[in-house]
This record gives sequence, structure tokens and C-alpha cells, in this order.
Amino acid sequence: MSLQRSSFIFFLFFFFLSSHVSSQACQKTCGQISIKYPLGTGSGCGDPRFTRYISCDPEQQTLTLTTHTGCYPITSVDYAKQLIYVTDPSMSTCACTRPSNGFGLDWDAPFSFQDDTVFTLLDCSVDESPVFTPLSNATGRVSLCDRQSSSICTFLYSNCRAISLINLQVSTCCVYVPLDLGPSFEMDLKKLKCSSYSGFYNLGPVQESHPENWNYGIALKYKFNVFDEYPVVCGGCERSNGACGYNTQTSSFVCNCPGGINTTSDCFFLYNSGSVLLPWFSREWVMHPLSWVVFWIVMSLL
Repeated sequence: MSLQRSSFIFFLFFFFLSSHVSSQACQKTCGQISIKYPLGTGSGCGDPRFTRYISCDPEQQTLTLTTHTGCYPITSVDYAKQLIYVTDPSMSTCACTRPSNGFGLDWDAPFSFQDDTVFTLLDCSVDESPVFTPLSNATGRVSLCDRQSSSICTFLYSNCRAISLINLQVSTCCVYVPLDLGPSFEMDLKKLKCSSYSGFYNLGPVQESHPENWNYGIALKYKFNVFDEYPVVCGGCERSNGACGYNTQTSSFVCNCPGGINTTSDCFFLYNSGSVLLPWFSREWVMHPLSWVVFWIVMSLL
């Protein structure tokens, strides 16, 4: 057989194989944000408890948190500190103030608020809002507004241009301190008789008087499990260029490797003496009957 014919046959063979390549099902990035366990980008990817709440738009490549109160863009994830930072487009900041319905987490959400997240309710009805009415508990009367942090309201109403232009009375502002900041947290502004709110985190004493420099958004803390232990198997999986997930049917961890192969450990088997196996060599190709038909036809022509 001539060299030209042999090369042409091999070209057709590899072209056919390339059309049956199975890509890695679980994305390791969404836009500029890396995706690691417990986050995932689809069924079987990451912790299934998070799948319902966090998704990646395949076209826009944006990571989004969804709760019963709306959809919120995720701006960054700090995996070392187990923090997810989100923004609310309806939140008032120094750049723009707007009406909002509030923010809430579902009761079974695997998140809680980071301790340094601060919420301020804006333009609340002094006469009708329940946040200004002390509540009774076992220790006495408790207010939902943190009076010791009232300076935050002063800075927002006087030093924040977008809010100061509305000319509101500082008495209509409340640094919100709900009795339960757990997963069932609900901030329904209609019920609270407030027009809008601001949320920010990592507020230091130097930044306090400069609201234009605050980190506006919401910081959410997550746990891996009851004991908050990072799964060891996920560490090996991600170090071998895999995406860690969980199979609810078998109740076991799954490592999604390049080529679409799933294992129960890691993807290091794909590497041999520092060289990656041919990218088209995947379980999906091996199991494809037509692939073997083409293979034997090519071999018979050689």
C-alpha cells in the first residue's frame, strides 16, 4: 500500500474517532470562577445538596445562586475559607439605590451567613415597621436593630451619594439583627415595611466612614458535612485534573475525568510516565460498536 493511501486511511480513522470523543461532563470552571467540590455544574457533579441552588449558565458562563426569593450572581468563591460571595442586583449601594423585595435562604439550604455580613434596612416606616418594635423573649425585650452599630446608618445616609440624594431621615435606617441568621433566614421587606436594603461584608474600622469603598454583597458560609471534613477522595480527584461528584444511587463519591470517564478514586490512571493517553481513548469510544467496525476495516486495508 502506498504511503499516501495509508496516511489517508489513518486520517479518516482518527477523524471518526474524534467525532465520538466524550468531553468531561463536569466543568472545572464557570467563566472566571473555578469549580471545586462541593460546588458542581450539573447532576452528579459536586455535592448534590448544592446542585439545587448553584448552577452555571453554559452560554453566559455565569455562576448563579438560586433561592425562593430570586437569582443572584456569584462573584467569587473562597474555597480555603469555605465562602461564597454573591450580589443582589436589587440591592442599594453608593452607586445606585433601588426598591427591593429582600433576600432569603431556603430552610434546607447548605449555607449560613458569614459572621461579618451586615444588612441595613433602608427607608423603613418608623410607625409601622416591626423592626423598631422590641420583641419579648426569655431574657427580656430584644430589638431587631443593632443600636450600637447606628453609625453605619449615619455613614450610609450622609456619605453615600445615591442614598443621600433621596434625603431620608436616618431614623428610617436599621442595622438588621434578626434572631435567627441560620438557613431559614428571611428578609421580606414588604413585611418589614422597608423600601430597600444594603448588604456588605469584611467591614473594617478604617473603611467604616467610607461607604463607597464597602464590599457590597452577601458572604455565605458552607460546610462539607456535619463534621465539616473535606472528603479525602475529592482531593486526589482534583489533583489529577478530575471533577469530584457524588452518586446518590450508590452513595459513593465519583471522580469525573477528562474524556468522560468516571472512577471511584482519581484520574491518575490516565497518565503514563508523565504522558497523557490519547485523548480519544475513552470508555465511550471503546463501548461504541461502530468504532470497532471501522477499526477492523482500516486494519484489513493495511
